[in-house]
Amino acid sequence: MDFEELTKVMRALALQAGDKIMEIYNADDFEVRSKSDESPVTAADEAADEIISAGLRTAFPDIPLVTEEQAASHRVSARTFLIVDPLDGTKEFIKRRGDFTVNIAYVKDGVPVRGIVYAPAKERLFYTDAQGVSVEEQGPFHVGKQGHTTPITVSKPDNNALLVVASKSHRDQATDDYISKYATADMKSAGSSLKFCLVATGEADLYPRLGRTMEWDTAAGHAVLNGAGGAVVRFDDHTPLQYGKPAFENPFFIAYAPGVALERP
Repeated sequence: MDFEELTKVMRALALQAGDKIMEIYNADDFEVRSKSDESPVTAADEAADEIISAGLRTAFPDIPLVTEEQAASHRVSARTFLIVDPLDGTKEFIKRRGDFTVNIAYVKDGVPVRGIVYAPAKERLFYTDAQGVSVEEQGPFHVGKQGHTTPITVSKPDNNALLVVASKSHRDQATDDYISKYATADMKSAGSSLKFCLVATGEADLYPRLGRTMEWDTAAGHAVLNGAGGAVVRFDDHTPLQYGKPAFENPFFIAYAPGVALERP
């Protein structure tokens, strides 16, 4: 893989998809439909997916592509692949809360090694550079011209005063019970893969997820967190979260800054 080219392509496609998403987001109204699993889908999901999948297939025709909005791609069986969630946080999009992202990642041997997370409504852009170091780019964003980037790094957490982030739309009692095992100084909610990025920038120390997620929900954020010095482990045994699992479904997991003294379930 040419990581210089991959970074360039992923950034351009994420920005193009983000522009299309915002065009629909800012419209007076948009249609919301239900998929077979009862999850919502909009024209923005489908338009962004078309942009990204076409671009990736043109640039990297020999690499398997998995994308949320194309059910046929969910039958891919591979340990190295590209994986896309063209609009993560559709519920946040529908409610016009802004916490939605474009996610593109490259998984190699079961590990997300490169990724980009773009939150167009928040005007925040995070990605791994060609060397695998995670950066945040300052806007305004232009496809053909990269702006100023700043390397990001996880916090040095204080286990007596942890900063915790949890899901905005999928918070439950089990999550609250687990968080209560820690001494927390601040608790915030965020949608989509932004939670990984808040840990990656040091704005949070810990993000536990005790709920169903798919690999396309997490791979890009996981890659950004890896590149900032963080980690994502399974909730049950604290082993590294792997990718390329059957049906691309994740177990519960914990994303965190090393230095957090992880509690057992």
